Amino acid sequence: MTRLWVALILSAWVASSSTQGAVRSIYVQGNVWMLHSETVNAAVQIGDDGVLVVDTMDEALADPLLGEVRRLAPGKPIRVIVNTHVHPDHTGGNAKIAAAGRSVIGGNAVAQLGQGAANRAQVYAHENVQVRMAQAGPGQSAIPTDQWPSDTFTGLQHDLYFNGEGIEFLHQPDAHTDGDTMVYFRKSDVLVTGDLYTNELFPMVDVENGGNLGGIVKALNTIIRITIPREKQEGGTYVIPGHGRLADEADIVEYRDMTTILRDRVADAVKRRLTLEQIKAAQLARDYDGRYGAARGWSTDRFIEAAYRSVLPPPASRRAGDAR
Repeated sequence: MTRLWVALILSAWVASSSTQGAVRSIYVQGNVWMLHSETVNAAVQIGDDGVLVVDTMDEALADPLLGEVRRLAPGKPIRVIVNTHVHPDHTGGNAKIAAAGRSVIGGNAVAQLGQGAANRAQVYAHENVQVRMAQAGPGQSAIPTDQWPSDTFTGLQHDLYFNGEGIEFLHQPDAHTDGDTMVYFRKSDVLVTGDLYTNELFPMVDVENGGNLGGIVKALNTIIRITIPREKQEGGTYVIPGHGRLADEADIVEYRDMTTILRDRVADAVKRRLTLEQIKAAQLARDYDGRYGAARGWSTDRFIEAAYRSVLPPPASRRAGDAR
């Protein structure tokens, strides 16, 4: 994880210290609530089995998040945590939230893991999240192991049955990062996307951690495939973004179309052999800048640079094109 990305996250979601500490909840539907602060979103599913938490926000918000969970579900244990991706504004509270929970283990697992393993919630993530956490970037130490996921999965899907409903962990390769997971609560009909979808900024692509704008377009199309609107395209399947307001399918379609248009504009500029600086100067996103642009942090120029790096052909292909 690069220090650049952490700096972008922190500056993209600026909030005063007096409001950053507040975590509030919105009931969505079924068993699911959206948790939100001034900087980031999370979600909880609550039922007879206990509490499942999707993302733990950053370390500074762990206590407020825990307090809101206890307010919503007094006396119910936190059993499961799911990380949608590696970034610290979504995983920074892992250690504290997991330590406040309890797992259900028995049989051979007790002998293999020890009874102490029951004194923490299970933390699920795609295996690439753990790989990224274990890798120390330049001038950085690795993330402490108590923040790592305890249970990882490979492939495109992992299923869990909890609180009376099937839950799908859906890996979206090479999108926001290379370890993104969406969490779909099938009975509640709520989808939690992490930073695959953020409706207040241009798509955030962490190229250094395996992200690619093309992967985000595929993920947005997957969201549209899953979501089913109610009458007049309002409601139905609800989508909880990594940052921003609660959404439905119509919101995703609008965002997908914008993302696809801008990707294609940048790809066309690359085919015409414009340099990155020329593409920035052309202001290809100007008709969307008023809604999704930012003056600092994840700015329009940062997005255009990520789009450029996403559509740029590999060096061998570029040399072959030059030879023709």
